[in-house]
Amino acid sequence: MQDRTHTADAEPGDEVTVAGWVHEIRDLGGIAFLILRDSTGKIQIKFEKDEMDDDLVETGLDVSRESVVTVSGAVEAEPRAPTGVEITPESLEVVAPADPELPLDPSGKVDADLSTRLDNRTLDLRKEDVQAIFEIRSEILRAVRDQFREFDCTEITTPKIVATGTEGGTELFPITYFGEEAFMNQSPQLFKQLIAGSNVERVFEIGPIFRAEEHNTPRHLNEATSIDFEGAFCDQNDAMDVVEGVVKAAYEAVDEHCGDELEALDLEDEFGAPDEEFPRLSYEEAIERINATDELDEQLVWGDDLSTEAEKALGQDVGGHYFITDWPSEIKPFYIKDHDDDPDLSTGFDLMHPRMELVSGGQREHRHENLIEGFEQQGLDPDQFEYYTKMFKYGMPPHAGFGLGGERLIMTILGLENIREAVLFPRDRQRLSP
Repeated sequence: MQDRTHTADAEPGDEVTVAGWVHEIRDLGGIAFLILRDSTGKIQIKFEKDEMDDDLVETGLDVSRESVVTVSGAVEAEPRAPTGVEITPESLEVVAPADPELPLDPSGKVDADLSTRLDNRTLDLRKEDVQAIFEIRSEILRAVRDQFREFDCTEITTPKIVATGTEGGTELFPITYFGEEAFMNQSPQLFKQLIAGSNVERVFEIGPIFRAEEHNTPRHLNEATSIDFEGAFCDQNDAMDVVEGVVKAAYEAVDEHCGDELEALDLEDEFGAPDEEFPRLSYEEAIERINATDELDEQLVWGDDLSTEAEKALGQDVGGHYFITDWPSEIKPFYIKDHDDDPDLSTGFDLMHPRMELVSGGQREHRHENLIEGFEQQGLDPDQFEYYTKMFKYGMPPHAGFGLGGERLIMTILGLENIREAVLFPRDRQRLSP
């Protein structure tokens, strides 16, 4: 609509045409008001029944909530109006009527459970607080991209249909690919390593990953957004520097550019970007600190992975983001390099938020013979990954990287209770539509 004015731009004295959704109708007898909502806010439409055309009044007051309408008229100052102005309509057109029986209330006056919201995402997104989440998500991804470019990274796109899984196992979605079995990729790991071995030294990707894990928790998805980095001539410490910079950049961008959205989520007073360096705890230190909390039923021992309860105990103890480094080799993937002076200790690291793990990364094994040994130690057939392993014969530089869960980053930044709130159309064990 070329002549359309957004509600936020309507000024007293203007003749405007506004378009949006019917948010509310208040009939006070001789006078009535229709509140019209668009992406910039709301505006009051005034109907003085005795002074206006009967058909115009009837059309304006009989229309159902959430119908799409256009209204043309004069803008006047009105201090009692929600935004300080109102429109006296000369015409009103119902562009798309809405069913009076709505599956949820976009005004937010009546709560709906998460399942109902996700089933009716279009209506759910008409709520200011829900829209704010996705405006912030967009800003976070913009800031992440900008920060990667500050680190001299090139954005890449890797295949999502693959012949073999990144880490083997059964957590793969099989598909038929022209009569052959293929899989939805669970990680861009192997491909980004191959590119880091070229003359494109630092790369990043923001894209979907697919994991057939039978989780049903508030922090797991079967389709998620992975924020990945890989850098040649980098070690695990360089990779940790990069991811810390990326996470801090995301917080700072929200703090600087998303004031209205934080207000819609009632976070404007408590939100703040982390400014201190993230502490780096060795796996051994982490185990000791967890055991010292006495929060677990059983003490952890060397070689244990960290349960949700252990992560929670350590997160409360640390009180902010932190790294866990130097994990036991046996519980990290085959492509993670071991320390040269201690083969039982890997260069792998995790970045943790007090609530959950955000990142897994480390220096990669770049020596062909050691890589093949790693496959065999984890029960994988190196021949199935020949496209990957053969490139390590042709001069593969030392390299390191990480994968950062996009939705987990958004969830922890905003304090969301369920990761599905950070996805427009989430995919989990129970949800394949919409």
